[in-house]
Amino acid sequence: MKKFYGSIGRAAVALLTAGILTACAGEAAAAFDGPGPEIGKAAPGFSVADTNGETHSLEQYRDKWVVLEWLNHDCPYVRKYYDNGAMQALQKKYADQGVVWLSVVSSAPGKQGHFPNERANELTKEKKAVPHALLVDSAGTAGRAYHARTTPHMFVINPEGTLVYMGGIDDKPTARAADLQTARPHVDIALQEAMAGKPVSVPTSQPYG
Repeated sequence: MKKFYGSIGRAAVALLTAGILTACAGEAAAAFDGPGPEIGKAAPGFSVADTNGETHSLEQYRDKWVVLEWLNHDCPYVRKYYDNGAMQALQKKYADQGVVWLSVVSSAPGKQGHFPNERANELTKEKKAVPHALLVDSAGTAGRAYHARTTPHMFVINPEGTLVYMGGIDDKPTARAADLQTARPHVDIALQEAMAGKPVSVPTSQPYG
């Protein structure tokens, strides 16, 4: 689906203002903050509460690998990974290796993908998802800092706080689960390479959703 923050062109902004432009992650409310994240540079800091009221900041996870996954359970591109357990398997695989996996919902109240905290926790259980936490970024602060455009939009951060991957979860920009069989799993490979001390062979890709 289309991007859900600013910097999407004058025509799109005009549509957005008219209330016509929608996207998997909800409608935009403000432009991106700053120039955006860069591979090899410090990842943008954030401080966001989760669905249980606990605040999480990037700084508190210094010395750990961190994955940020922008999430909207109503998005067909997200369902591509959740309905068959592929995202859950990825979460568990890296949680078992000590990676902090943070799912982030930047949809504003009343927009697609936003759920009350109790329902959001129920969905996590129903889908057998196992993120370290589900962050409620309703104000879009983290989303704007990371220029998160789609769901899913993925970021991998190393223990020094440096961004080593950002972009799509794979190279098949479709909502078809069958395409997972032939997709290059960008995030999985990036984590494998980076955690092994190797350069990430594909550090950026086009996000889709």
